[in-house]
Amino acid sequence: MSALRWGILATGGIAHAFASDLQTAGLDLVAVGSRSQASADAFAAEFDIPRAHGSYADLAADPDVDIIYVSTPHPMHAENARLALEAGKHALVEKSFTVNRAEAQGLRDLAADKGLLVMEAMWTRYLPHMVRVREIIDAGTLGEIRTVFADHTQKITDDPSHRLNALPLGGGALLDLGIYPISFVWDILGAPTTVQAAARLGDTGADAEVATLMTHASGALSTTVSSSRGSGPNTAHIVGTEARIDIDRVWYSPTSFTVTAPDGSILERYESHVEGRGMQYQALAAERFVAEGTLEGRELPIDESVAIMGTLDDIRRQIGVSYPSEN
Repeated sequence: MSALRWGILATGGIAHAFASDLQTAGLDLVAVGSRSQASADAFAAEFDIPRAHGSYADLAADPDVDIIYVSTPHPMHAENARLALEAGKHALVEKSFTVNRAEAQGLRDLAADKGLLVMEAMWTRYLPHMVRVREIIDAGTLGEIRTVFADHTQKITDDPSHRLNALPLGGGALLDLGIYPISFVWDILGAPTTVQAAARLGDTGADAEVATLMTHASGALSTTVSSSRGSGPNTAHIVGTEARIDIDRVWYSPTSFTVTAPDGSILERYESHVEGRGMQYQALAAERFVAEGTLEGRELPIDESVAIMGTLDDIRRQIGVSYPSEN
């Protein structure tokens, strides 16, 4: 059994995936909370969870829960994570972390005041292939990194009632899909010094496609594309003066990559061997950060999650998207 006892807040699709991966890793999932007792009971029965709570408040008050995974829609993240933190629980909060920088900063400050972990569930950062990518970069194998490219493009739905197209639920490609390549660019190149964004909006006013061009302190350039209306390659590329890394489809999940020299010779071929979807690695990291007392790691410091939300704010200003919860 693990050192921390996990609770899951909300019972949607991503919560099912996370619960499965927690159990794959042998972590201690002890409780679930939903807005309805029936939904909590069904989720608990599916995963053999000992306690099912018919409200989020009851989950937060459960004395046998140490850490809560928040999996509600984006506009509810700040409120739900605050509920967990106020109850003395650590919080792992689905990405995007919140809907804007101000909410993210509030969660960071509250967690710091209480000596608790609050962490964005950007699970890609913790996957084994991304750990190896950072090792290769740190070793200088790529030389000077000049450009980074990444896309997250899926054909999902244009149904205006779907969560992804509903602005009151934080709908749009940016928060659901664009967060992945934008966070990836931050991981590789650090904060952008300039951001240019363009988008195509759907009938509801939510962004269906978003593209960015960013410059970074080193002089490197990055481009990202996200879309909910068409399925693209979903690959990522890091190009340096001495070599490049091409991360295969689907780059943000457990996958393979190739390191290639300018003359075309293969320097390394990496293959992932991960059980389940791979969401357990972020949970294992959270447990490690709590055990070590650092409450964060190099993979994604909380200040970086806050700053990335600032980049998303900038992009939304440029493309003309805001959410009712912000008004």
